[in-house]
Amino acid sequence: MKLPLLAALAGVILTVAPAQAQTPTFIPDIAAKFEWPTSAYDYDKRVVMVPMRDGVKLYTVIVVPKGAKDAPILLTRTPYNAKRATERTNSPYASATAGQMDEPFLADGYIRVYQDVRGKYRSEGDYVLNRPLRGPLNATNVDHATDAYDTIDWLVKNVRESNGRVGVIGSSYPGYTAAMALIDPHPALKAAVPQSPMIDGWMGDDWFQNGAFRQVNFDWFTSQMTVKMEGDDIPRRNFDDYTNFLEAGSAGEYARRNGLEQIPAWRKIAEHPAYDAFWQGQALDKILAGKPLKVPTLWMGALWDQEDIYGAINAYKATEPKDTNNDMNFLALGPWRHSGANYEQRQLGPVLKLPGDTATEFRLKVLKPFLDQHLKTNGRKAEIAPVTIFETGTMEWRRYDRYPLACAAGCQAKMTPIYLQPGFGLGFQAPAGSGLAFDEYVSDPAKPVPYVPRPVRWDDPDQWRYWLVSDQRHADGRPDVLTYVSEPLTAPVKIAGEPVANIFASTSGTDSDWVVKLIDVQPGVVPSDVQMGGYELPVALEIFRGRYRDSFERPSPIPAGKVQRYRFEMPPTNHVFLPGHRIMVQVQSTLFPLYDRNPQTYVSNIFFAKPGDYRKATQRIYRGGGQASSIELPVVPVN
Repeated sequence: MKLPLLAALAGVILTVAPAQAQTPTFIPDIAAKFEWPTSAYDYDKRVVMVPMRDGVKLYTVIVVPKGAKDAPILLTRTPYNAKRATERTNSPYASATAGQMDEPFLADGYIRVYQDVRGKYRSEGDYVLNRPLRGPLNATNVDHATDAYDTIDWLVKNVRESNGRVGVIGSSYPGYTAAMALIDPHPALKAAVPQSPMIDGWMGDDWFQNGAFRQVNFDWFTSQMTVKMEGDDIPRRNFDDYTNFLEAGSAGEYARRNGLEQIPAWRKIAEHPAYDAFWQGQALDKILAGKPLKVPTLWMGALWDQEDIYGAINAYKATEPKDTNNDMNFLALGPWRHSGANYEQRQLGPVLKLPGDTATEFRLKVLKPFLDQHLKTNGRKAEIAPVTIFETGTMEWRRYDRYPLACAAGCQAKMTPIYLQPGFGLGFQAPAGSGLAFDEYVSDPAKPVPYVPRPVRWDDPDQWRYWLVSDQRHADGRPDVLTYVSEPLTAPVKIAGEPVANIFASTSGTDSDWVVKLIDVQPGVVPSDVQMGGYELPVALEIFRGRYRDSFERPSPIPAGKVQRYRFEMPPTNHVFLPGHRIMVQVQSTLFPLYDRNPQTYVSNIFFAKPGDYRKATQRIYRGGGQASSIELPVVPVN
């Protein structure tokens, strides 16, 4: 039986698959160039080096939803890594690739573009901090305005899926680049949203606040300008930054000890402590005031912005007179920290609760409709008000035609002073008595008032992000802080504008800082939210360097022992002090280490004050007659 079978098999030619080549055992195991399979993704990601007019090429990431056609473009120009901005998650879905703010735009078919500014990360060229416009401070033929123009020009000519309509958006430094795009804008630029933009680095954005230097930004210098990519924070000798800065002495000495003299941007700032031509020539609100209003713009700010609280409101005010039909220039102020509008914002800090996710609500109901109207082909008209602003206290959004509602001149209501009273009271009635009445405290630079309860933690970003809503009971009661408080209110008091500190003061020194806080004191017991019982919530807070009382450009010593008037605007408010609450004002001379200490002895450049320059001073705050100190409040009727 077997032999015939074998004979039959002998005539059959068997086909055997050749042996598969095996991977050599010792070949290196890291892929030469790994690429994710993206054919099933719902978007394409393109990386392009976009040429500028001077030949420099800027690294640009373009996220295009698949099937996009006649799509609007939303552009952000950033010094914070365009590649990372489009890698929120490694996802096959466009709406998950970029930031939380981008989700509804990418889901709706927008083309999203991020670009590294020149000289940072993967872009060519030289990086200059807040590169000034072409002119006296910039001898080249390029700036952020020309780079925005050239980028937009390239995008509308080369991104075939677009409808030729571009919007710019960004927060903080990218808010500044968005505002710069409004200088001689490209015809395809149809909308701009500068969020918490850096508009004037001396008056109140990032570097200074009315002449006082913000020391916490030293880490930003080393992270941004020690290398082209991302650098490190400054090494700490102590856990508490209060100690670190106090041990160094002056801001200049702290910088020297940590090597910052190697960074040209720091040297430029240290060489220009006053509001001279260096700062004036970069003030975007003043520059925009001299330009025609060509692009619909939504200026976005945060009521508790710890970094750039000056920019949005002042750029809006500078450009608003040009908006004759009240349909081009918009303002939005939300209950957020710096850049909080781009994330989820249900709570500020560990205690202050908001009525839901106010940031997402705003993005969906105001921001996206605004951009849809101006960027989509035949976009639907947005039903938004010229001013959208959150009302703290009542915790509700409000819609206004203008802002502020009360001011010294040109508003529907005048300012209403609330006066410092005898016995540390506070009231709307001018105090009786002569102008000689005063309260006093001793300001000791060796024991400055901390801006948050110690330790001041360099490793806790939330302590910094939310310090503007921190409970001021930590300062209330200190001997170097004067606290004035009203009786419990029997009726609501609404303010909608920028309070003005009007302080009459003398010092035994020859220079001084003045810190004024406007505070809402919660009732002693809040049954539904026990942590808020007695909470001293800052509504507006400002510092002013006394040497600039007559001129920001030309400082002068304060005559020792003589009463001087210090008048300065505080940040924007839209707040209701509710019945049962009390209004409080605190006055002090240090806010450390957030701001550098004033030596209280006049020196030409406080950055380089010597240890012997720092001296105690007796500070007197006057509250009577023609020298009655007050806070002028933008009081308006309650809705």
